[in-house]
Amino acid sequence: MGSFLLRRLSTFVLTMAAASVLVFAVLESLPGNAAELMLGTTATPEAVAALRGKLGLDVPAPARYARWVGGLLQGRTDHSIAYDTPTAELIGQRLAVTVPLAALAMSLTALLAMAAGVYAASRQRRAGDVVVMAASQIGIAVPNFWFAILLILVFAVRLQWVPAGGFPGWSADDGGGLLPGLAALALPAVALAAVQAAILARVTRSAVLEVMREDFVRTARAKGLSRRQTLWRHVLRNALLPVLTVAGLQFANLITGTIVVENVFVLPGLGRLVFQAISNRDLVVVRDVVMLLVAVVVGVNLAVDLLLARIDPRLGQA
Repeated sequence: MGSFLLRRLSTFVLTMAAASVLVFAVLESLPGNAAELMLGTTATPEAVAALRGKLGLDVPAPARYARWVGGLLQGRTDHSIAYDTPTAELIGQRLAVTVPLAALAMSLTALLAMAAGVYAASRQRRAGDVVVMAASQIGIAVPNFWFAILLILVFAVRLQWVPAGGFPGWSADDGGGLLPGLAALALPAVALAAVQAAILARVTRSAVLEVMREDFVRTARAKGLSRRQTLWRHVLRNALLPVLTVAGLQFANLITGTIVVENVFVLPGLGRLVFQAISNRDLVVVRDVVMLLVAVVVGVNLAVDLLLARIDPRLGQA
């Protein structure tokens, strides 16, 4: 297990290092610069050069890369060009919306997918199985931004059960609170969870069906356990490995894939911050957000690997 953990940590470090080089190189290759965008087309070359020096854009790229990575390792980030605020502060404010949104969406995904997948597997080739698989196919095919607009039209505009957009905040002093905050995230979470639940339900069904064919399942039935008891006590636990693998990837995808949905619902989350930073050519913010998303994806994969090794010790010996 120790060598397995060491290999996974080494892979994490090497992946982050390669991603930092790639992200920096791609953003550096983009045409134009932030100084020209901030000052406009009427600015003199002297003014542009002065602002480039103030922003540190006149320093050679390798030196800027070393300064950027060194700052991240020390927990220090550069100031946003558009907001003149450390990017860590901006990202922290937006994560207060994005992380609860992703967690709520993942909870809905797991709940719906496990129930639907197990139900379909227990009724293989019967009406219930056909209905669940047809619904999951529709869920995979429907774009989440279109589904988000449909949810707004039905539940916010027509029924007026929840707000159509915006976020009141988590503090009651600002007119928000826990319940208003969750109400504002309800429709975005459903829009994000629809596609992910459809995918995970199909994976769960396949995994459960595969385990149900094993000899130990027949042995459990022969000992007198009912079909339901065998399914929930023995089959589901052994079917969790592929389900957890896909679920871990989905949670990382929910964190990184909120840009469109957050803009549909006008939520002040990480996705909207990236959209605004790209519009303002605030590459400092874009660079740090992308690195954070890379760290989330790689970190979740690492956590899933360790969890799977905990469930099945044979994986830790591979």
